[in-house]
Amino acid sequence: MEQLKHECGVALIRLLKPLDYYQQKYGTSRYGLNKLYLLMEKQHNRGQEGAGIACVDLNAQPGSEYMFRERAEGKDAITEIFGRIESAAIVNCQLPIVNSQLYMGHLRYSTTGRSGLQYVHPFLRRNNWRAKNLCLCGNFNMTNIDEVFQYLTSQGQSPRFYGDAYITLELMGHRLDREVERLFREAKEQGMEGEEITRYIDSHVEIGNVLKTTMPHFDGGYVMCGLTGSGEMFAVRDPWGIRPAFYYQDDEIVVLASERPVIQTTFDLQTEDIQELQPGQALIVHQNGELRLETILPQKENYRCSFERIYFSRGSDRDIYHERKQLGEQLVPRIMKAIDSDVEHTVFSYIPNTAEVAFYGITDGFRRLHYEVRIEKVVWKDIKLRTFITEGAERNDLAAHVYDVTYGCLTPYEDNLVIIDDSIVRGTTLRESIFKILDRLHPKKIVMVSSSPQIRYPDYYGIDMSHLEELCAFRAAIALIQERGMQQLIADVYRKCKENTTAVANFSLFTFNSSLNNYVQAIYEPFTIDEINQKIVEMLRPKGMQTPVELVFQSIGGLHRACPAHKGDWYFTGDYPTPGGIRLVNKAFVDYVEQVLKLQL
Repeated sequence: MEQLKHECGVALIRLLKPLDYYQQKYGTSRYGLNKLYLLMEKQHNRGQEGAGIACVDLNAQPGSEYMFRERAEGKDAITEIFGRIESAAIVNCQLPIVNSQLYMGHLRYSTTGRSGLQYVHPFLRRNNWRAKNLCLCGNFNMTNIDEVFQYLTSQGQSPRFYGDAYITLELMGHRLDREVERLFREAKEQGMEGEEITRYIDSHVEIGNVLKTTMPHFDGGYVMCGLTGSGEMFAVRDPWGIRPAFYYQDDEIVVLASERPVIQTTFDLQTEDIQELQPGQALIVHQNGELRLETILPQKENYRCSFERIYFSRGSDRDIYHERKQLGEQLVPRIMKAIDSDVEHTVFSYIPNTAEVAFYGITDGFRRLHYEVRIEKVVWKDIKLRTFITEGAERNDLAAHVYDVTYGCLTPYEDNLVIIDDSIVRGTTLRESIFKILDRLHPKKIVMVSSSPQIRYPDYYGIDMSHLEELCAFRAAIALIQERGMQQLIADVYRKCKENTTAVANFSLFTFNSSLNNYVQAIYEPFTIDEINQKIVEMLRPKGMQTPVELVFQSIGGLHRACPAHKGDWYFTGDYPTPGGIRLVNKAFVDYVEQVLKLQL
């Protein structure tokens, strides 16, 4: 319902045969470029603020371009980029991207608030030595970019931009320079001169060395992808597995993408054909096409993002489809209680579109209990909110009409309405639109169901919810504290967060210690889930609404039963996988008290 900007999408392709092989077999020398287009379009859901591609032509001669990059902003960026390439190729059939063997693509959603073409991936670091050219893109958010920036400046560097992508590029580029210099010395010691040294360097770069001296500096969730001018290709995943990556290899191609069904559809493969890149692991394709998997960081506890399964990833994935159905079916007992077991006088529906599969799970669950359920498409997404409306009252009035309802789909004052969404984050759309339009149908009761648990904590690994006050569950808990005269709890949590934020300014990455605690969890401890649910309803109920409303959330246990391989649940539980996440949530509470509540404690 409330569209979240989130994890970006990545795509890598390495052609393993000469270009004329693809021309003869598939009828086109643009096989790699066409497949990159498909991989990016199939991941369009992962980024609509911008897109970019890069490629490397291994056969380019000195004096001609061998590394190509193209970027664009906006939801039509993919179409714009490939349109430019097509136009340029008509004029110059020797355009590097048409004749390349290595391809990289990126779909961008910003979680930092920064906009402009300079922030669109891939990022390119140029050099006259082919091996020192580095192009980088990623699905990532780093929690300790301040510390990495300080590290770079202490080494004498002066990054041109302050952003995690640029700083990552500069740090990795610095380590790539050291790797090339190591090989230069090695070649000289063996008596090589001139171009012989260059050929030696280009064919002996060990990207594993670069990654092992770069990635330990970072705290966060990431899949980092890159190309070098000499023909190295790589992707590395964070040691907790927070961000996803899948790959496929045969004798023609190596491909990697953020989602498994994207590769399946693009290359007509079975689920079992595709492998998951493991946490802390890098996929490295050498200049000669040799693929190897290398451990860059020791694998940590499983914190694969469960929101990928609930909401972000395509539901066409075999496992995700079944998991979302199970998330819905598990809610049947709670829904039965909410409607007093009156299935006969209950209409079931969902909020388009991501909650649809969980809705099927609910209806399957009722049918297993031998109930005939009444299904209606009650809610329609009618228009998009136009951002040129800036005045608050006008904007809220327009927001109220983003959704519409099917009139006459239930019997007024007699039928309950059960309606499911995948998540309830801020509650804005419920308050401004959904509850208002559902009230027009005059159901006996509205049961608003979420296939995910209450979202209580910000995310710092790639989802655009970084402020506590945005979350309706947090606002409800604070309201209960204030109503019950428990303000001392806010003061105690603030003091601990303030002390913790200061004490761990120079924390050790990947190492937990007793000083790293999420003190914000104490805000929720005095209250039951039902108490917070009731307060959320009270806060989100529009003025004048008559229909009773009850919220039903997924349980944490239910989430883990449905998605057993994806235990990352920090936005629900506050159990952050990295030190940086803990530090930032404590800082978020300090900022909330000082900037929103404006208290001096």
